[in-house]
Amino acid sequence: MEEKSDHPTAANHRLRMLRILMAHAIDLGWRDTDPTHGVKRQRHKAVGYATWSEDEIAAYEARWPSGSRERLAFALLLYTGQRRSDVVRMGWPQVRNEAIDLKQVKTGTALAIPIHPDLATELTFTPRDQPTFLQRQNGAAFTANGFYMRFIGWCEKAGIPQGRSPHGLRKAAARRLAEAGCTAHQIAAITGHRSLSEVERYTKAADQVRLATAAMARITRSKLQTPKEKLQTEDENGG
Repeated sequence: MEEKSDHPTAANHRLRMLRILMAHAIDLGWRDTDPTHGVKRQRHKAVGYATWSEDEIAAYEARWPSGSRERLAFALLLYTGQRRSDVVRMGWPQVRNEAIDLKQVKTGTALAIPIHPDLATELTFTPRDQPTFLQRQNGAAFTANGFYMRFIGWCEKAGIPQGRSPHGLRKAAARRLAEAGCTAHQIAAITGHRSLSEVERYTKAADQVRLATAAMARITRSKLQTPKEKLQTEDENGG
């Protein structure tokens, strides 16, 4: 923990992994005490998961071609807007009427997510006789934590900045929906958020960008207009 004192998130992650390891060792009878007992987590100000940018999305897709497991994992995260705990459980048995039916692990919310065309393309490479879309090399399904570590490795190979995570793609999905003009309720129908407060941040940000762009375009047009055209525009706008 002292070695990671400058990186509290990494220090706490190390402590959590050691506690899991020690608990397993005790269950197996290898130890009778847990040396991590009483060790406190380092305090730090929580920072939200970073939303993937369009450039980062393009960089990942450029590194991992269509048909690869890495690309399928990416498409499942981005085009369903779900948490990794739900993505690793998705499979052909949940596909009905061109949508993926699921019950979110964290909230218990039941959703039917229409399959995006780009996701549909990746699913064509997935055998229909395997229980889950994503599988480890030995054919077993990923755990949520195991998938997280594997996905971070794929991101590193794609040159994606540190701090980008599966949850960041969930946020990117919400951002894209907001930028497409979806309401907070429509976005929540995909992401499964019970509270609209977080979703509304995306819609407000998207609305601000649209309004600012429209305002700047208007003042630009006004600058290029002749005096006669300006008078005509003012008359058309009632003043």
